[in-house]
Amino acid sequence: MSDSLDDFLNKKSLYYDKIDFSVVHDAWKSIQSHIKLPFVIHLVGTNGKGSTGRFLSHYLFKKELTVLHYSSPHILRFNERFWINGNDVSDEDLENAHLKLQTLLDSEILDKLTYFEYTTLLAFILSSNLDYLVLEAGLGGEFDATNVVKNDLTLVTTIDLDHQDFLGNTIREIAATKMRSCDKTMIVGHQNHEQVLEVANGLKKEVFSIDDFNISLDGLNLEIPEYLINNLKLCICALTYLNIDIDLSLFDDMQLFGRYQKISQNIIIDVGHNPLAAAEVVKSFLNESKKHKKSKKINLIYNSYKDKDYKQVLKIMKPIVKSVEIIEINDKRAADKKDITAICSELDMDVSN
Repeated sequence: MSDSLDDFLNKKSLYYDKIDFSVVHDAWKSIQSHIKLPFVIHLVGTNGKGSTGRFLSHYLFKKELTVLHYSSPHILRFNERFWINGNDVSDEDLENAHLKLQTLLDSEILDKLTYFEYTTLLAFILSSNLDYLVLEAGLGGEFDATNVVKNDLTLVTTIDLDHQDFLGNTIREIAATKMRSCDKTMIVGHQNHEQVLEVANGLKKEVFSIDDFNISLDGLNLEIPEYLINNLKLCICALTYLNIDIDLSLFDDMQLFGRYQKISQNIIIDVGHNPLAAAEVVKSFLNESKKHKKSKKINLIYNSYKDKDYKQVLKIMKPIVKSVEIIEINDKRAADKKDITAICSELDMDVSN
């Protein structure tokens, strides 16, 4: 009797020091004949993959197409990583996909697969026979587990500096690593660095930019922060490329968990984890303050993984922050509370006890 999915994943490492693409490649070769993959839309970028993918998946589902949106990480529950036709996957379907993988893969490969690689394979199993698989890359592109299958369309969200240890130290290097995952056609969304499109155009693929599409949001009733507008536009570019009619009213009931989400009148949560995301949160807050003619500051409840540039994040957030409360996280990747406190002191930011 094999372990349950929870027990199996609990034995897997969430993190790694280097990427060995051969393991997941061998795993895919073992299972591919048992799966009928849908049309694959691959999302790569630094910020905006999750919201772009959910916009797109939501719309495809509303158009009565079957779709799986695979994203990471989850916020509250593992099932969030697999959104199928309007809902997170059921426990039963997850266990069935897990049992199928356990049957198809030998023990040596099962032992070597990382947590993310295994969950990606689960997504392939769960997507079999659907119309679309909206596949969000993890930290990379070219050597990401999601790139083990051929993609039919690549969407490139905003690219900035992040995960330099794996991806490169410049925008050009990071953009190239991410976009070399493209197999056929890519649509490049809004970018802050012109080098991204330059790299894309040098890859000898069919390349479109968001400016190549005549996108209008007139009549949109969905209220979302400004920083999500570009992600919505990229989604609409993809739909236009796929020759799917655009009806903006189908976005009216969209919900994006953890993206500048107001969970009460005076509490906003956001899963942003890098300087680019922090800058967008600040911009959204200032725009909202201006709209309501208020000049309040926030009490920031915060922590970060230690491999993130939390000093720069806090520096960006400082103009709108009254005080910082650092929460404890029981995770070996989490930054030490003392280190964040020291950064706050260096930046002259008040830390509440």
